[in-house]
Amino acid sequence: MNHDQQTFVPAGFEVPQTLVADGFRLEPLGERHNERDLAAWSGSIAHVRATPGFQGRNWPPLEGMSPEANRADLVRHARDFEARTGFTYSVLDGDDVIGCLYIHPAKEAPGRIHVSSWVRADRAPLDVTLYEAVQGWLCEVWPFDPGLIDYAAR
Repeated sequence: MNHDQQTFVPAGFEVPQTLVADGFRLEPLGERHNERDLAAWSGSIAHVRATPGFQGRNWPPLEGMSPEANRADLVRHARDFEARTGFTYSVLDGDDVIGCLYIHPAKEAPGRIHVSSWVRADRAPLDVTLYEAVQGWLCEVWPFDPGLIDYAAR
């Protein structure tokens, strides 16, 4: 574990397990979401790639993923969450996966926080609501300096 990962969140900080807002709730992404997560992003690849923060990136993969490969990705995200080196949340409406939120140390800019989120194409109007709720949550609940958070505006 490198220095940035060790200091991403302070040792005593209790990482939030949820955020409940208008039209969605967050919970830590894990293997239990596999089928619903895979369906959510693979049915909205072009939309996700056009979302602020994902433009010009190679995710999601145009060719999709097998359920096994997606599961492995979710397991990795859950391990990061447990190790406190990155925090990925499933965006849910009831039990329906409608998007994802990622909170990680910025690789390109040590000391900065990289945040990105997406919602399914059929839930596109929720993107701004998610962005605004997460912006407030990051500033009010998380131990980050708001000036160090990089989260592409909507």
